[in-house]
Parts: sequence; C-alpha cells; structure tokens
Amino acid sequence: MDEPLRLSFEVDCPAQHAFDVWTRRMSTWWPVSHTVSGETGLEIVLEGRQGGRIFERTASGSEFDWGRVTSWDPPRRLSYVWHLRQEPENATEVDIAFCPAGPVRTRVEIEHRGWERLGASGQVLRERNTAGWNGVLPHFLAAATAP
Repeated sequence: MDEPLRLSFEVDCPAQHAFDVWTRRMSTWWPVSHTVSGETGLEIVLEGRQGGRIFERTASGSEFDWGRVTSWDPPRRLSYVWHLRQEPENATEVDIAFCPAGPVRTRVEIEHRGWERLGASGQVLRERNTAGWNGVLPHFLAAATAP
C-alpha cells in the first residue's frame, strides 16, 4: 500500500487568514509552473462549497479542471479530490486542516492520499506530488505572512 503524503508546518497568521489565502487567493501564490496551461495572467478558482470546482481559467477564457471540493468547513478544514494534469478517474484526495497554534499562528496539516488506486503508476505520481508540494508550499507561506 502506498502511504499518504503527510505534511505539516506552521505559518505566522490566524487560521481564518491562512484558510482564506488557500481558498480565495490561490491565484496570488500558486506558481504558474504548477498549472495545466503554464500561462501567465491566469486565474485559479476554488469554489468555496462542497461540490465546488477547482480549476484554472486562462486570460482567453479556457478552463482546466483540477478537482472538486468534498468537504468545506471554514476556517478549520478543506478536502478535495485532485487530478491536476491527470484524468479525473485518477484523482487522489487532499485533506487540509488549519489548526490554531496561538492567536496569530496556525498549524497546517496536509494529507494527500489515494495512491494505491492508481496501480503501478501510484508510487511515481506520489513522488512527483512530493516534489510538487515542496515547490508550492513556500509560495503559500510567503503569501499567508505577507502584510
């Protein structure tokens, strides 16, 4: 069985702010290199509700689906199925908890799972996603702590 990816870190901001930056301001911090189109000027949308889409929209209006929200509990928890650059039937699951760690500090806990459903390619995709998270999370940290 392929173990879930588990990541945790703390960020210097309240949980509500961290949740909002993740869900409402993805376009400000998500690197273009980690998108489908790779185009500058695109918008990343996470529809804030259970069943909401996660997608990118280019300046010309083309849309590329990335996933769908499965759990919406602001500012505590967010879960979604995730298939960025994959077919939807190869989606994995991401669960993110925003846990207060003081008045202006938040512990973010991420579990990315479902690799075993992908058969032989599961381990390769898990390794790629490990690198992907390492490339994305510094941008989130910078955006969440920006004045």
